[in-house]
Amino acid sequence: MKKFISIMLSAVLAFSMLSGCAKEEPKDEGKLQKVVVTLDWTPNTNHTGLYVAKDKGYYEEAGLDVQIIQPGEGTADQLVAANKAQFGVSYQESVTLARLENVPVVSIAAVIQHNTSGFASVKDKGIVTPKDYEGKRYGGWGSPIEKATLKALMDKYGGDVEKVQILTTGATDFFASSEKDVDFAWIFEGWTGIEAKLKGIELNYIDLGKENEALDYYTPVLITNENNIKNNPELVEKFMTATSKGYESAIENPGEAAQILLDNAPELNPELVKASQEFLSTKYKDDADVWGYQKETVWQKYTDWLFDNKLIESKIEVSKAFTNDFLPQKAK
Repeated sequence: MKKFISIMLSAVLAFSMLSGCAKEEPKDEGKLQKVVVTLDWTPNTNHTGLYVAKDKGYYEEAGLDVQIIQPGEGTADQLVAANKAQFGVSYQESVTLARLENVPVVSIAAVIQHNTSGFASVKDKGIVTPKDYEGKRYGGWGSPIEKATLKALMDKYGGDVEKVQILTTGATDFFASSEKDVDFAWIFEGWTGIEAKLKGIELNYIDLGKENEALDYYTPVLITNENNIKNNPELVEKFMTATSKGYESAIENPGEAAQILLDNAPELNPELVKASQEFLSTKYKDDADVWGYQKETVWQKYTDWLFDNKLIESKIEVSKAFTNDFLPQKAK
């Protein structure tokens, strides 16, 4: 579901090459305005609201002809920064690193209100608390953020992160790698966690957001670029009005939303999609007044955490990294 920070670091370096190719789409009165939205990964239930908005005609009602694409060789941040895609799916950590490199992407909505990712292991591994990571093998993407996150959790429980064998396994299947290569990995509860239940596999799962408030950040988010916000705010407003309706519909009708996603991505496991959609329907908005709302404190705490753990050399101005201005209903 997720391209991690190591990929993002190389992506921002390529931004300058792409940005030179950026150009505005010509407006044609009386016709739908063409818009490209790039996903972060292959289609999954994080993206359902986009497909619902398209399938139910919300984008068309807003005067938009939306094409949803997968990022291919580049990342969503690259494509959106260069306006090759006007909107995309990213993560708070990616936006933070991008802005440190002066890549002008801005988060315009939190897809899920709280972080639903964490470290999971098959129950037979006997990993109950983060201290139990000592002497175990962790499989991940090779990002320094992963080790820092493990350290934060283990410090809290008196563990030593230097006693963890950290392996770079990439996007390998969690269940296959757990059988022989690794003891635990970083998963999304709403996808791999649900898949484990369907397979009848018991997991020990340690929720990042519940263990450390700073790690309860926004993942994923929807992004656009500063140029669209400054020079084409009507486009951003139209897109967000329709997209919000899509996610609100997915919240109210998870079964219908799951089927819409399956119609657009028939390669997905129907049982997994339907169960995941049911789970996420309570997570999209959660305790927020409106879907998509972002708190400055969430952005600030995670930026401070990255800086305090020496993962970034300076802090971003978080008020410029996100905005709630285009949500159809601002939270009170």
